[in-house]
Amino acid sequence: MQARRLSLAAISLVVLLAGCTPAAPPLAPPDTHDADAKAIKDVEAAWVQAFTTKDVDKAAAFYTDDASVFLPGAPIITGIPAIKAALKPMIADTNFSLTFAADKVDVAKSGDLGYSQGAYTMTYSSSTGKKKMAEKGKYVTIFKKQTDGSWKNVADIFNADAPAAAPK
Repeated sequence: MQARRLSLAAISLVVLLAGCTPAAPPLAPPDTHDADAKAIKDVEAAWVQAFTTKDVDKAAAFYTDDASVFLPGAPIITGIPAIKAALKPMIADTNFSLTFAADKVDVAKSGDLGYSQGAYTMTYSSSTGKKKMAEKGKYVTIFKKQTDGSWKNVADIFNADAPAAAPK
């Protein structure tokens, strides 16, 4: 009987001590910062190409379904249908062109959000349609990593450095 109690006590002690053993720390997620920053730059380069083709669907495909665009002097535009509606007349303009490039890209340690900021140049027709106008400015774009690993724009804001003028 005493051997049985001793065995039971020993087993209890082993179980108790096993419960007190500290768990191994969780493994840190891999550092994908540089690869993610490069992916965002690559997305922007493809986005510029989409604007060059003047294809509204291609240009809008770089936004998430719930993305917002903050155009100067206009209400916030949210959602792909509204973004397409805003882009359509711009892209249809025969004088329209847009180039932009980030001079800074950063990604959160979590690897799910990132941003880019840089400069853009845009040309378009004047409100009368008689003159070609050129505008230079700056932008900030917030990107969110999608479940498939791609990056899409969730918030896009830009503004001109000065009023647009006829190119020289």
